[in-house]
Amino acid sequence: MKISDLKKEIRKALEDAGIQDSETESRLIMTEYAGVTLSDMFTDPDREIDEAAAAMAGDVVKRRLTGIPLQHIIGRTGFMGFDFKVSPAALIPRPDTEILAEEALRDYHDGSRILDLCTGTGCIIISLLALMNDCYGIGTDISEDALLLAEENADMLLGEKRERLQFKKGDLYDALSPDDVFDVIVSNPPYIRTADIGMLSTEVKDHDPCIALDGGEDGLVFYRRIITGAKEHLRKGGDLLLEIGYDQAADVTEIMKANGFMEVQTVKDFGGNDRVVRGILSAL
Repeated sequence: MKISDLKKEIRKALEDAGIQDSETESRLIMTEYAGVTLSDMFTDPDREIDEAAAAMAGDVVKRRLTGIPLQHIIGRTGFMGFDFKVSPAALIPRPDTEILAEEALRDYHDGSRILDLCTGTGCIIISLLALMNDCYGIGTDISEDALLLAEENADMLLGEKRERLQFKKGDLYDALSPDDVFDVIVSNPPYIRTADIGMLSTEVKDHDPCIALDGGEDGLVFYRRIITGAKEHLRKGGDLLLEIGYDQAADVTEIMKANGFMEVQTVKDFGGNDRVVRGILSAL
């Protein structure tokens, strides 16, 4: 089978199954399992593919059509220019979350102390420490399996900076000691309303851990806890940055202002949706 024919076949199978980004996924399957480079797809589309490689790609497509995320099949995904190991133990890092990391990079500097709550794969805190110098970070999560995954990612990606990052198990701030104080706190917490989880796509509701999705009846449970607890662990004048659902900006903004945060701003994602709310803890 030719490269162009196999790619077309894979893309059609994904499209027919309602998978949105069938073009990107078909390319990934080709490069990961059919022994084809991206360049080959454009410059040598008539090249014949080895039957065994084509069969392997076909098996991956069959698994993908059952609803398993392609990232779980491959075992990794890209985030902020790094390849992170992924598994069903933690939420798959998504491009929208890069907005949160980029906002933290925009205003913070070398030598900062950073806390990442609900760290999951560790993608946010690891990326920040990798891209900044002399920073110290802690990532907390209630899931031991998620923390083991985050540890693996940190070991793989941070090199000499690895010693400047700790992961601690606990429910948000419960993992910390009273004297742990930070310049910036970041979090992508669970924020899906409990009643809405059943309406999510199969690959999310059946393959991302529910504990990383369920934000309670109104989706705001973790925002209330993170914002009210931040005053114990965020220095005066420090920044709190939170990823939010597309319709949660007004509510999260109100909670932040009611708890002594000023200059509260909303940042949109690449699709024009509200994605991050950030504020500065008042010095008063």
